[in-house]
Amino acid sequence: MPYVNIRITREGATADQKAELIKGVTELLETVLNKNPATTVVTIDELETDNWGIGGESISVRRKRGH
Repeated sequence: MPYVNIRITREGATADQKAELIKGVTELLETVLNKNPATTVVTIDELETDNWGIGGESISVRRKRGH
C-alpha cells in the first residue's frame, strides 16, 4: 500500500488542483510500479510560508526579497 505525502505552501491551491495531484500521483504509481490505485494513499499538507525554510530563512522572507 503506497503512501505519498505532498507538502506545498498554502498559497491558494484549489480543490480541483489538489484533486488533480492526487489522481496524477495515483496513476503514476500504477503505471510505473504497478500499484493498485484502490490501496494507494495520497495526502496533501499545506504549510504557511512562515513555517517552511530554505537556506536558513523562511519562504516568506525569500519571497519578499524576490526569490
